[in-house]
This record gives sequence, C-alpha cells and structure tokens, in this order.
Amino acid sequence: MNTNRIAIFDTTLRDGEQSPGCSMYLEEKIEMARQLELLGVDVIEAGFPIASEGDFNSVRAVSAECTRATVAALARTVSDDIYRAADALKGSHRSRIHTFVATSDIHLEFKLKKSRSAVLEMTRQSVRTAKGLADEVEFSAEDATRSDVDYLCEVFAAAVDEGATILNVPDTVGYTLPTEYANLIRMVKQKVVGDRDVTISVHCHNDLGLAVANSLAAVEAGARQVECTINGIGERAGNASLEEVVMACSVRSDKMPFENGIDTTQLYPTSELLSSIISFGVQPNKAIVGRNAFAHEAGIHQHGVLSNPLCYEIMTPESVGVLKNDIVLGKHSGRHALSSRYEELGFSFAPDEIADIYSRFVELADKKKNIYEQDLIGIVQASQVPVLAA
Repeated sequence: MNTNRIAIFDTTLRDGEQSPGCSMYLEEKIEMARQLELLGVDVIEAGFPIASEGDFNSVRAVSAECTRATVAALARTVSDDIYRAADALKGSHRSRIHTFVATSDIHLEFKLKKSRSAVLEMTRQSVRTAKGLADEVEFSAEDATRSDVDYLCEVFAAAVDEGATILNVPDTVGYTLPTEYANLIRMVKQKVVGDRDVTISVHCHNDLGLAVANSLAAVEAGARQVECTINGIGERAGNASLEEVVMACSVRSDKMPFENGIDTTQLYPTSELLSSIISFGVQPNKAIVGRNAFAHEAGIHQHGVLSNPLCYEIMTPESVGVLKNDIVLGKHSGRHALSSRYEELGFSFAPDEIADIYSRFVELADKKKNIYEQDLIGIVQASQVPVLAA
C-alpha cells in the first residue's frame, strides 16, 4: 500500500446535490458520474438510497455505469437504510456502504435522543450488517469535531472491530481549525488505527472558509482519504473543493508530497459540466476554475505575465484544462498589454505612436467597464496614427 497516496472521495452527487439549487435529474447524475471517472476520482458517493426512490435509482444507475471507481451509498446506522443501500449497489464494480451516526453530545441529546451506550451499540450492529453486504464499509462519526474525543475513539474502535476499514472524521459544521483538526486526526490514528490497515478519511465543511485548509492539515497528520465536491458545492457554505485540494498538493508538492489519481487537465471541464447541470456557476474569483483565476487586468501584473507567466501564475492554465490565461484590458492595464493585444489583432505601432493610442484607450476605459476589439479598432481609426503591418 502506498502510504503517500490520497484517495479522492467525491460526494458531488450526494452531499453536493443537497445544496439548494443543485439537484440533478437521473440522466445528469449519470453524465456527471462518467466525467468523475474520467477525472480519476477513487470513490463516487452516488446518493442516500433510503431518502427517496430517486436517490435509490441514482445509486443503482451510477453503480451500473462506473467501471473503475468505487461507488458508495450513504446509510444511517439503521438496518433498513443499510439493506436499501446494499440493494442499490448490487450492480457496482466495487461497492461501499457508508454508514454514519452522530457522536457529539449536542446531537445525541437534541437530535438522536440516544445515550452514548445506545449509539455505540448502533454502530456495532450497523457495521456488522454492512460488512456482509458490500465490498467495503466506511463509518462516519457525524459532528466528530465537536465530540468528546475519548468517546469518539471508543465508537471508532467499535466500528473497526466490526469490520469498517475506512473511518471518517467529519467536520460536519465547519467548526474546527487546521491545527486542532490535525491533532484530532493524530489522536484517532494513535488510539484507534495503530498498525491496522484502516484508512482515516476527512469530510470538511466550509462554514468558516477553512474546509480545504482543514483537509490539507488532516492529510499532513495522517488522513489518506479526502471527501470533497466539484466547485465546493454542498450543504450551507459547501464542502472542501476537490480542485483546490488536488492543485494545492500539485503546486506545493515540496510541502505536500502526496499522490492521487486525478487527471488535473479534466478539472476545468468537470467544473464547467457541473455548472451547466445545476442552476448556477462558480463565482468569478473562485480558485482554480473561476473565470478570473487566470485573468489579469493590472498593468504591472500584465507586464509580468506577458514576460513570464510564472511572475503571477503558480500553475499553468493548461494544467487544469483552461486553454490559456486572459489579459483583460481595462483602466488598470498598461502599455505593454495594450501593445500585445493590438499585435494579436494585426496592428503594430512605433514606440512614440503608442503613447497617443494608450492615452485614448485610458480615457475610454475610464468610461467603459468592458473594452472590446471593436473599441480598440475605433481608437486606431480616431487617432489617425499610421498602422504598420504586424
């Protein structure tokens, strides 16, 4: 087993779809699952079969479609959930039942209305049942980061004793901080896992904007599966963004020397597919896949990028599937970028002539938010500067 390899568990079709406005039809889920396999994810969590007939059919359809990735189905620590999940997974190449129960005192008291001993027994029975119905069993302790650590480890140990080989330590409400989370992962590894062949997984929410940072801190502390979504969609503020986790490890492999099976050139196409399926796209300044991720308007930045992209780009657009960077002309642009764009349009000017062109451009840019090619041509025509062949 490669101890430096991270399994990428994608829950776009399950947790991601729970985000308001992100529901998908069956055909769209199948299309998205195909793209996730092309992307190279290790596990596709396809749904929560007991939740609805639609979710059951989605898990069954994705199971039949996927030939490489493990397909996971979510189930509470309830026998009906587990049998329903197993039924939906029957046609899968490799199946995983992902069963979960809350372990924090606030959840036990107000949501489950169960004692700690009752939840411990529910864990044992559910994992034991699931073990005989799927290739793999993953156990999640919901709200792990607000749970009593000793009790959390007791529940995890029970799950492992009954046959779970993946233990998920979710930051369900996005509450924890990176150093705190890393310490929790180390404790679970030391107290529960030891030298047993058990993978620690992490599932981080973004309520404080720390989902990716927490996930990376957990990986450094010993977690070897990251649960994430395309574009970071998911409940409330979303989940850890798959593209950000993967590219952080790629760009900073000097500090994060961990492998994964993702084809990074498929990140942008996958993001675009998801945006076309759900009701909204990513914000323009979204890391990795946002419209402005490789766009430059400030003159100093444009000059640097045109001279050497590494001045302001820590990864190439092509490495994530974007065709090229974008030099955006606006009131902050400099002469260098303007001259470069004119050359692309077939124009060339003597050094002293570009001054008049640039002055007219800045005057227009102060009045217009967007400068188009016809605007640039109009500036040349109005300036009466002789045009040289580019």
